[in-house]
Amino acid sequence: MTGNPPTPSPTQHPLTARMAGVVERMARAGHPALDQLSPDEAKASYENGAGVLEVPKPALARIEDFSIAARDGFAIPARLYAPSSDALPALVYFHGGGFTVGNIRTHDTLCRVLSSKSGCAVVSVDYRLAPAHKFPTASDDAWDAFHFIATRGASLGLDERRLAVGGDSAGGTLAAVCAILARDAGLPLALQMLIYPGTAAHQDTASHRRFAHGPLLTEAMIDFFFDQYLRTSADRDDWRFAPLLADDVDGVAPAWIGLAECDPVVDEGIAYADKLRAAGVPVDLEIYRGVIHEFIKMGRAVPEALQAQDDAARALKEALTP
Repeated sequence: MTGNPPTPSPTQHPLTARMAGVVERMARAGHPALDQLSPDEAKASYENGAGVLEVPKPALARIEDFSIAARDGFAIPARLYAPSSDALPALVYFHGGGFTVGNIRTHDTLCRVLSSKSGCAVVSVDYRLAPAHKFPTASDDAWDAFHFIATRGASLGLDERRLAVGGDSAGGTLAAVCAILARDAGLPLALQMLIYPGTAAHQDTASHRRFAHGPLLTEAMIDFFFDQYLRTSADRDDWRFAPLLADDVDGVAPAWIGLAECDPVVDEGIAYADKLRAAGVPVDLEIYRGVIHEFIKMGRAVPEALQAQDDAARALKEALTP
């Protein structure tokens, strides 16, 4: 939520009045864009602004912190949210932040909302971030966490037979990767919930050009994030960074994909929906008009955020309820 984007004219970006007001207030606040900061400063700045426009935190019956062992022995922090102590189906969730910023705390409210509205448990995963941890650490951590929940979730009181995976932005990328790996591993997965995911190897679509200067997410910020995360340019051609490059997506879990119209990554989100549909995968694609990247965490100011939260929770409930 931290940035200093230029205020767009209505002819450039068809923002809703509420969304335009948010963008204007952000510009007036004058915070430096994340790409103008060091990685540590960017992490702190993003966290400081993450909850400014969010709805009140719903109360839940269970909120428990625990850890999951990664393949190299690292203890991946995780947080379980559940509206009851019953053996519930679960969404394994990965936060956004360009593989560089964000954490369990920055997405605490969103995970609470998804759990409360869907009646399902949510497991939020604090995968390791760049630049200390380069590609493919985030992807490996995400898969290790999902695999744990899919094979040992019963130890947490979860129903391993009814699982979804999801995330926003970079977290959406990780969720898409896990959906492919779950298919390959033969693990049950009912839904992949992708919120404005990054899916392409290169940021060269029409929407990347159209929104190169924001609002909020800019070309410079995307370059900053990926410069932190990728080891070499060759990493861009790995499907675990760019799921559009996956050899095939036949037989992966059905998808709910929620995109923001005024977002650099909207075209690659549509392209991934097309790739899934071409493989016969059921896809529910929602494009929320007049809003920007990160909008789903702006429920206090942007009605479309509340609608997207409701839609995502309904998709979860429908996919995970017997």
